[in-house]
Formats: sequence, structure tokens, C-alpha cells
Amino acid sequence: MIDDVGVRFGERGQGMQALSGCSLEVEAGSFTVIIGPNGCGKSTLLRLVAGLLPPTSGRVSVDGTDPRPGDGRVGLAFQQPRLVPWRSTSDNVALPLELAGVPAAERRVRASDALDRVGLAGAASLRPGELSGGMAQRAALARALIGDPPVLLLDEPFSALDALTRETFDDELQRLWLERRRTVVLVTHSVNEAVALADRVAVMTPRPGRVARVIEVDLPRPRPAELAGDPHAAELVTEVRAALSEGHALELRSWAEQGGAA
Repeated sequence: MIDDVGVRFGERGQGMQALSGCSLEVEAGSFTVIIGPNGCGKSTLLRLVAGLLPPTSGRVSVDGTDPRPGDGRVGLAFQQPRLVPWRSTSDNVALPLELAGVPAAERRVRASDALDRVGLAGAASLRPGELSGGMAQRAALARALIGDPPVLLLDEPFSALDALTRETFDDELQRLWLERRRTVVLVTHSVNEAVALADRVAVMTPRPGRVARVIEVDLPRPRPAELAGDPHAAELVTEVRAALSEGHALELRSWAEQGGAA
């Protein structure tokens, strides 16, 4: 899916190299979690896969072809819900179908089904201002799911939620994935969340980002979001943390060398 990709913002010599030599193969139907330090390019990777950003070098493909926004193959949920304030929850969820020219009657049926899948069946007529933060995140997830895309990209969609609510959402996300077995790529800063959800955890280096390690998570499913008491889960958490620490140490060495050169 991501082959030796580089992304640079701005002019050469003055811009910022966000990604360099970044490669990641994502198997169809798998659940991959991307984790790494702030600013390493995790969200940039998702934008590449969604077709919202072209790579400066290398290639990004979805099922062997270049991704294009709106082609129905990729659903994307952002860190913020980004709901249109004057539209009902149902109309917000149905927006991708409306933009694709799907008839209104079909949009209503499919929006109702998507809302039911995320536990918002009773909130279809509410406006975003009437939703709690958790409900708004559910609506955003329903909007990403409504087209039943083969690939679902999730950019820290639960990061603003409290710990208990987030664990509930993680459980629900795993349930939805087990039902459909679509390809999911999730960005997170939480090591525990990564191990609880992933088939594989891709650990990124500091900027310019690349995938330094891919750690297989062989825990049985379904898994609880809270893995306390599972010794193998604890080993995997330690392994992911160690990989992140290696990247952090590399960043500190680079910073020290730059300071020394100055």
C-alpha cells in the first residue's frame, strides 16, 4: 500500500520533510495500528492513503491503483467529528452518499442502518449541538462506515474522550470490525489501545517519519480494551514501548548533534 514514500512540504531547502523512505504493507481485512511520536507523519500517511495528498516520491496504492477522493474505496474519520452544524445527525451521516448522487430514500435507509450500528438509532433527528462529545464521535464513525468502504482510516477518533468512554468505543470498534472484516488503519498515541485492537502495530520514527518496526499482535479475539492481567499482552505493550523509546532516543541524538554543529 505504501512503497518508499517521501512527502515534503514547502520548497526544497526551506520546507519540511514529513516522510522519507516510508513503506508499509497492509493486508486486506486486517487491523493495523500506526503509532509514533508527535509530528512523525502518522496523519500524513492516512491523507496519502485517502488520496487527499500526493506523495513527493514513492507510491501509494489501494488494491493496486492510486487512491482518489470520493471513489468509495476509503472511509476516513478524523480526530474531530467535523459535523455540519445545521444538518441533522442522519443528514450528516448520509453526506458522502448525497455527494455521490445516491437517491434520498436510499440515503435515509442506509443512514438509519449506519446509526444503528454505532448505537445512535435514537439520535437521527438531533443537530450536532445537541450531541455529547461521544455521540458526535459515533456519528462521525457512522459517516465513515456508511458507504461500506473496503478500507477504513481512523485518525485518533477517540483521543478527546475520557478513558472509560474510550475503552467502550474501542470495544465497539472491534465488534464492528469483526462483523465486516474490512481493512482498518488506526492512528493512536496509546500503546495499550494499539495492542488491544491491532493485528499489527507499525511503529514510526521521529520526523522525517518512516516505519521502523512492525510488531505482530497474536492475542485471541475478541479482546477487552483493558488488557490488565494478561501476561502476553503485557509483553507486547513492553515491546511496543521499547520500539517507541528507540525512536525517541534517536530523536534526542539528532537534536544534540544539530545543537553541537551550531
